[in-house]
Amino acid sequence: MEWKHAKSPPTKKFKSSRLTRKVMVIIFWNSQGIIHIDYLPRGTTMNEEYHGIIVRQSIKKKRQGKLRRGVLLHQDNAPVHTSRVSLAAVDECGFEILPHPPYSPDLAPTDYHLFPNVKKHHRGRRFEDDHELTTAVETWIQDQEKDFYRQVINT
Repeated sequence: MEWKHAKSPPTKKFKSSRLTRKVMVIIFWNSQGIIHIDYLPRGTTMNEEYHGIIVRQSIKKKRQGKLRRGVLLHQDNAPVHTSRVSLAAVDECGFEILPHPPYSPDLAPTDYHLFPNVKKHHRGRRFEDDHELTTAVETWIQDQEKDFYRQVINT
């Protein structure tokens, strides 16, 4: 409500802008680059079963030759990562989870290194469809030098 007299000009109303459509991406990466990238269908979210499948199949498969040295898995405390099914998959594969203190987003390299750089590179661009966006993101990821991933993991 707004107080005004009878001869006041009408209040200006701003048009609400269209909501930005979002594409949910799942990325696992290490100091050498991307291990797994996947895009969820629109309207779905990551669930514990899907997370378990990715850990069991994709990560274990791509880390085949390096499993002898052990795998340290660093992920945040999102409910899907700490669910019984996800933790069972990690344990089944013999991976070790690095502890992640609650409310510490500054310790998740994907949140402070990878995603901000992807967003900065594509800021201001309009994509016709999801396929064009995913192609642009994957091209950017492939164009990164090995040091891009290594510098964060080794610090």
